[in-house]
Amino acid sequence: MLKKIAAALAVMVFAVASFAAVDVNKGSAADLDGLKGVGPAMSARIIEARKQGQFKDWADLMQRVKGVKEKKAAKLSGEGLTVNGESFKGSAAAIPAKAAKAAKDDGKTKPAAKP
Repeated sequence: MLKKIAAALAVMVFAVASFAAVDVNKGSAADLDGLKGVGPAMSARIIEARKQGQFKDWADLMQRVKGVKEKKAAKLSGEGLTVNGESFKGSAAAIPAKAAKAAKDDGKTKPAAKP
């Protein structure tokens, strides 16, 4: 009975460890390769881009690493990849702050007339 409990605990510890998040700014090539959807070529591109400086956010990662766009970012985030501890939030996270501000207030819109 004690052996069964120990085996169950070992399986649970392994399962939790396999779902541990990997931060794109801190993970090694092996850590990145361990994620489903990241192979040796992509991990090399990530590490090469990281030499220019840490990734600020998901938008920065998608801009600097070939092959990582919104759909791929969502999949990688689901597999445990994070950028500065943050998971991918979707299209809102992909819009740089300046573009979002420009889209919100382009200076040409007028307030709606009251009925």
